[in-house]
Formats: sequence, structure tokens, C-alpha cells
Amino acid sequence: MISVPVRRLLLALTLVLTPSALPASAAQAQPAAVPPPPASAPAAAPVRDDYVIGPHDVINVTVFGEPDLSGPFRVDGDGTITYPLVGRVAAAGLTAHGLEDRLRGLLMNGYVKHPQVRVEVQQYRSQSIYIIGEVRSPGRYPLTGNMTLIEALAEAGSLNGTAGSELLIVHSTRKTPPSGPVVPGADATAEVTHINIADLQSGKLAANVELHDGDTIFVPKAETFYITGQVKNPGAYVLQPGMTVLQAISLAGGLNDRGSNRRIKIIRFVHGKKHEVSVDLTDLVQAGDTIVVPQRFF
Repeated sequence: MISVPVRRLLLALTLVLTPSALPASAAQAQPAAVPPPPASAPAAAPVRDDYVIGPHDVINVTVFGEPDLSGPFRVDGDGTITYPLVGRVAAAGLTAHGLEDRLRGLLMNGYVKHPQVRVEVQQYRSQSIYIIGEVRSPGRYPLTGNMTLIEALAEAGSLNGTAGSELLIVHSTRKTPPSGPVVPGADATAEVTHINIADLQSGKLAANVELHDGDTIFVPKAETFYITGQVKNPGAYVLQPGMTVLQAISLAGGLNDRGSNRRIKIIRFVHGKKHEVSVDLTDLVQAGDTIVVPQRFF
């Protein structure tokens, strides 16, 4: 029996990841609208214990039994909040637990006896990730809680039908996170992680990695091939690794009533020069190939 966590993950994968083996014309399909959560659902994602508060974050402070000391506070650009009774308090650079300890110590200094303080991050504004490439809504997104790859892709509206078979996560190792997306190869010191999309679709938990501040998720465009001649649906298609001529014909709907599986040729460009190659059904298709399926003799 499938456990509840695994079942939930598989459901999320069904909603987020779109099949890449589709004709290029299918890439214009619009994603289904996602209904808003119930009013009773919590708005904030759970915060990781080591999340470091930064400028422009919004934190919620609760001092039990002291409503005048409780409420939301925005971290200013200098990393401080203005807190009742004690004035400016440095918050940036601390975790939620660290800020709890700091506020507790300040309030115990003649203001509140044995204060019980709780700090939660209400809005994440200081840390972010970037999602670029073949997704429906590329851009900059706030890094919320223990955000994982699947959650980030859901924020970007899922993959396009033209997405390739893998995506890359570029993680900068510099002390200061980048101010924009980092494409693979632009930063020689960056760590690049390759994630197979099929692993995500099959529910492999190791592929659903946790993201960090400044990470760039890059979804390359899939390599394509073309098929023309006597098939039911000629056109451009996404090339899958290890795809054979027979599989390519099947993807195009198979032969029509005039098609022949003999004398199939591929028009292929090698070093800028066009070559015409005779192929068998078991031969592999390469990116940019044009498969020509002939008419059978009666």
C-alpha cells in the first residue's frame, strides 16, 4: 500500500509536470486554474529552523498575554525592526529562534516578567530563487520555507511541452547571492545539479531537492526532430533520449494508408552540410533530423 506522503507527492507531480513528448503545437495549451485554498488554511509555509531573516521580510511576533507587543513587523533595509518599548532591534542575520531569544532578553530588562515570545516569518522577501527557460511563468520567486524543486516549478506554472528531458539547478557558492539568474557556465565557481525530469515524474524523492537562496532553475528547451511524408501527423516533435526511427514514426501517429516502412531517409546537417542518409527502423534519431517517410508502391 502506498503511504500518504508518497501518494501526496505523486499527486503533486501529476499536477506540476507536463509530458515533454508532445508535438510542438501542443506547447500552447493553457494550464488549468488552481482553486484558492480554503479560508481556514494557513497562509505561511513552514519555516526551516536555519532560515536567516533578512531585509524586507515580514515577521510576526507573539508575546503571550501581551497583545500590545504582538503583531507583524517589517524588517527595514538596515536589517532592524521598530519594536514597542525597546525601539530599534537588529533582526537581519538571525533565525526566528534567534530573534525570539533577543526579544525575550530585551523584554526581561524591566518590561515584562518571564515573557513568552514566538517569532514566525510571515512574508519572505529577502531570499529568492530564479526560474528560467521552458516554464509557463519564468521569473524571480521568493524562497519560502523549505521550498523544494516541485514546489518551485508549481509556482512557475509547470513545464512547457517543449521542455527537455532534464533541468539544471545552478547554485552560487559566493558569499553574496547573485542579484539575478545565473545560466550554466556563466559562473565557473557555481555548483550545477542535473535533475532528470523522468525521475521527478516517477516519484524519486532524491530528485526533489531543497532549494537555497539565489538558486537558478534552468529548464532547457528540448531538442527536436521533424518528420514528413506518409505519416498521419507530420510535423516537429520533441526528441527523447535513445529514440529510434520506429518510435519517431509512432509518435507521429504511425504510417498513413500510403506509407511504407522501407526506403526511409533522414536529412541531416553535419558541420553545416546537408546529407541524405538511408536508415533502418532501429536506427537512432538525432537532434535536427528530418525523417522522410516514402509512399509505398502498389
